[in-house]
Amino acid sequence: MSRKGKIPVQILSGVEVTIADSKISVKGPKGSLEQVLTHGINVAKENDQIVVTLDESSNENKNFHGLYRTIIENLIVGVTKGFEKSLEMIGVGYRAAVKGKDLDLQVGLSHPSIMPIPDGIEVKVEKNTKIIISGIDKQKIGQFAATIRSIRPPEPYQGKGIRYVGEFVRRKAGKAAAKK
Repeated sequence: MSRKGKIPVQILSGVEVTIADSKISVKGPKGSLEQVLTHGINVAKENDQIVVTLDESSNENKNFHGLYRTIIENLIVGVTKGFEKSLEMIGVGYRAAVKGKDLDLQVGLSHPSIMPIPDGIEVKVEKNTKIIISGIDKQKIGQFAATIRSIRPPEPYQGKGIRYVGEFVRRKAGKAAAKK
């Protein structure tokens, strides 16, 4: 059994949890989310807690015990507080703008990179170089942030690119510095 999976998930006030078959639905002040559970993972609601257990018969789903407990916790936190991820753009001429339902990135390519913003995600741009992604679904936010970062990941020589706020990029010495 997973150490993390054994810990019960607290249901916060103002959150309504519905468990039906292999699906859990969470409804709160910011919205509602659903998660389909894999076979062998059992979820039960006890008082103001959710307990995730494993079927004793299935041995191959031990990997998912802690995972689904954390996913359920993220659903509850998402519908009450929400999640946020920030990216920063470093480079001359790098800028971003939100145009309707699209994110327009100018990152030194010969063409602008226009990305459609997925439903349920809100994107703000501050000072043309800081992108703030927020919403209730942690998985969607993380995936969209990773997709934006993959357009121009930070490079180790000059440090230019798109990176998460607070991400450390280890700098390498160039050719001229290596010869000395």
